[in-house]
Amino acid sequence: MKIGFLGAGNMASAIVEGIIKKEFVKADEVYLYDILTDKVQAFAASLGAHAVAEPKELIETVEVLVLAVKPNVIKGVLDASKETIQQNSPLIVSIAAGTPLDALYEVFETTNPVKIVRVMPNVNALVGEGAAAICGNDFTTKEEVSLIVEMFNAVGQAWELEEHYFSNFTALAGSSPAYAYLFIDSIARAGVKNGMAKDKALEIAAQAVLGSAKMIIESQENPWTLIDRVCSPGGTTVAGLVELENNAFISTVIKGIDATIAKDQEMSK
Repeated sequence: MKIGFLGAGNMASAIVEGIIKKEFVKADEVYLYDILTDKVQAFAASLGAHAVAEPKELIETVEVLVLAVKPNVIKGVLDASKETIQQNSPLIVSIAAGTPLDALYEVFETTNPVKIVRVMPNVNALVGEGAAAICGNDFTTKEEVSLIVEMFNAVGQAWELEEHYFSNFTALAGSSPAYAYLFIDSIARAGVKNGMAKDKALEIAAQAVLGSAKMIIESQENPWTLIDRVCSPGGTTVAGLVELENNAFISTVIKGIDATIAKDQEMSK
């Protein structure tokens, strides 16, 4: 199966490295195009993949076409290539945020089938721990959507979700890494406030949060059950938790998620 990437920035590069490393495809089945010619040629050569000179060549070669371009240019990119796409019928995979399936299909100005899968990945794909939501349009088969789920499992974990959940997913997984980074940095700054060097405090805080996330996933325990295990009666942890909740920690996080969902829905209109 030949997979092409139209755009080879950081996210596309992470996906390419992941699918090759996990043997989802062989390196010589991957084709890349980017306007930064020298960069994409060097990247392709380092992996044993192919760099192509023009989008048309890419589309004519591959069976799966990943549109890895910015949301503000994706419709223009599709419009420029729509005839070639309709002639060759690759499975289109868009990772552009805030661009619904219907909006992508409308670019083609046709009632003929155009198979499109929308993916909402997150930045942690860059370290192989991404989270991605997957949804196909009415022209895709269950097998084709499952194929893309498998593809994004190579760089983390992917779920098939109905498209109306994508704004929710954007907040829970797309934007939340920034919230997690803020939380980790805040813990580290508390360490600095109490006399510890910032680099050491940050390393400790990041490892603690990493281990905590892994504990939830692997134990399959409710987070509150795990909280109770850490909190000794009259101890240090429960004192800290009470102070966080005195300052509306839970409701503040929820308000942040709500604001993210509202903004995503506004941008999608």
